[in-house]
Amino acid sequence: MSDPTPPHPARLFGRLVRAMPATLTLLVLLVTVGFIGQGLWRPVTEQPWFEAVAYGLPALEAGRWWTPFTGTFFVAHPVVYIPTLLSLAGLGFLEMKRGTRIALLYFGFGQLFAIFATAAFLMFGRLLPWPWAITLAGQLDVGASGGTMACIAASIGLLAAPWRQRGWVIVFAYAAISLLLLGSLADVEHAFAITLVLVIDRSFRIQRTTVREQRLLAFAVILSLAVIQILSLLLPTNGPFGPTAPLDGPWLDVAIDTVVVLLVSRGLRLGRRWAWILTVLWAGVNLLVAAAIIALFALFPAEVNDIYGDPDVALATSLLWALFFVYLIIVRRAFRATRRRRIGEGSTVSTDDVRALIRAEGGGNLSWMATWDGLRYLRTGDGMVAFQPRLGVAIALADPLGPAASVPESVSAFVRTTEGQGLIPCFFSCSQVTRDAMPDGWRALVIADDTIVDLPGLEFTGKAWSYVRQALNRGERDGMTFRLTTLAEEPWGVRQQLRAISESWVGDKGLPEMRFTLGTLQEAEDLDVRLALAIAPNGDVDGFLSWLPVYGPSGVIHGWTLDLMRRREGGFGPVMEFLIGSSARDFAAEGALTLSLSGAPLAHEVTPDEGAIAQLLGSLSSALEPVYGFRSLHRFKTKFNPRYEPIYLLYRDEGDLTRIAAGLTRAFLPDATLRQFAAAGVDMLRHD
Repeated sequence: MSDPTPPHPARLFGRLVRAMPATLTLLVLLVTVGFIGQGLWRPVTEQPWFEAVAYGLPALEAGRWWTPFTGTFFVAHPVVYIPTLLSLAGLGFLEMKRGTRIALLYFGFGQLFAIFATAAFLMFGRLLPWPWAITLAGQLDVGASGGTMACIAASIGLLAAPWRQRGWVIVFAYAAISLLLLGSLADVEHAFAITLVLVIDRSFRIQRTTVREQRLLAFAVILSLAVIQILSLLLPTNGPFGPTAPLDGPWLDVAIDTVVVLLVSRGLRLGRRWAWILTVLWAGVNLLVAAAIIALFALFPAEVNDIYGDPDVALATSLLWALFFVYLIIVRRAFRATRRRRIGEGSTVSTDDVRALIRAEGGGNLSWMATWDGLRYLRTGDGMVAFQPRLGVAIALADPLGPAASVPESVSAFVRTTEGQGLIPCFFSCSQVTRDAMPDGWRALVIADDTIVDLPGLEFTGKAWSYVRQALNRGERDGMTFRLTTLAEEPWGVRQQLRAISESWVGDKGLPEMRFTLGTLQEAEDLDVRLALAIAPNGDVDGFLSWLPVYGPSGVIHGWTLDLMRRREGGFGPVMEFLIGSSARDFAAEGALTLSLSGAPLAHEVTPDEGAIAQLLGSLSSALEPVYGFRSLHRFKTKFNPRYEPIYLLYRDEGDLTRIAAGLTRAFLPDATLRQFAAAGVDMLRHD
């Protein structure tokens, strides 16, 4: 067990120095130079020696070759120290991941390339009748932002997909917006630094992103375009296309674009074909309008300015629309979802077909749940996937059904089909078999531990079985009767007792009976489901269990999975130990191999190395404990000395978890009201 005591501050500082010495050295240099040169409290541009240290085209033309080095360690304004020091995080991350030498190379070459490339660009740009380039060509600058921006871009290249693509989109958006709308000398330097890393690193490839990522990027970009156009209309700009004043722009164009964006944005996120077609057409319209404005402005500048307003912003945003147009053409295959019949809706697959497939090919410990109501089915060649669509999430239940060799194809087909319909796919309560077949880049989260008792040779001897042995002995002494049966075989009076016990249990919870992977008496009516009853000498049912069959190939039952566990208040004390122990003994006599006590949801013991998401689920489990007692149930099952197999939630990435959580909540509690959720929340707080 690791030592929970936090490290001493001096030891922590020593680790930081060893991990990123270059970053800390640069930080100290920037602050020291700022203190000596008074830049911490006074703009450096107002100092008489500013021109001697600042870099730019005028400095290079004047022969001040040292300025790219001296200017790096100054900051133009005291306020700019905040983003400058924060931007060192990119250098620090890169240094920790790839070492000091690589980090310094990215910083040094990024800084020098940004300075010299900008100077060269402006040297040729000022030869044109381009007021913006002529103005910037005469300006000087200081700061290390070219190098730090290169390090940030390089750090993004180290992220795992899909966060790498998302990071690149943020960097691209920042560079494009600042360059086209603000257009300062530093913005040009940033654009060149990012371009350098993009050419060297080659970590951003649109074609390598998933369909989901391509849709999400289109959704984010088109919303950003609307925001950019609105802000550029309301605020002054000074980019490559010239300066503009507030409200001096094509407000009608902006209004129409905003309406179109609101209309198509959700469709793009869901991959709808109609949204892609409309967006491509509208991007083309924007480009045609921009071309017409350029032509007319060249011929009739005064008239265009009077009628249309200042065209500079329209030209800048049209350039962004052009880039977006190219992106949409490249990723056109991601937008094929239509509003046809939903997956599994109207399917010819019946529960009899599902039962037949399970009996023929076998299944996992939770496979029989695929026969329950409320599920849809997707045929996948030789296999089948049972799932529930909830709030835009397609939640596959347990492992795919069918031959073991068909699992990879079933997983692939389910992901491909659901994404094609704009749904978020995930696999809930699946085993290692499905985890081994999950697509590249997917995440696996352990949400429970399946507790399995091996039945061959089972004898309740020794200290480890004392709780079960005592329950069996006490049951025999108190005259308790154990009966393994089916619900249909029991008389009306017994069935009424079972319903009363269940209703009493549900009534104490404040929330409805949970569904999805947790059955009810309705599922227990299945003739293939066995019922274990504990009957008192007076004929009262003191508790009962329901067992789901676990089929092996060729229709042979090789195990049973525990579903319902209910007890009567005030009845026989160790009734659950008595019921499970008696069931294990009888199933072993029938030749069954295993007994699965199922996995209590959210009861997995989280270890520190399982990550923040697992830690969050652990906290959620603690919060729900007063209502459902998942952890108490998990501890109870340890009395039967089981072995454990992990139960997983498989998902694409952390960006899906919010939607998946909402979908699972509705899957487990489809009939719960907001008032019941609120009441349960208050109850949790009272028990906290």
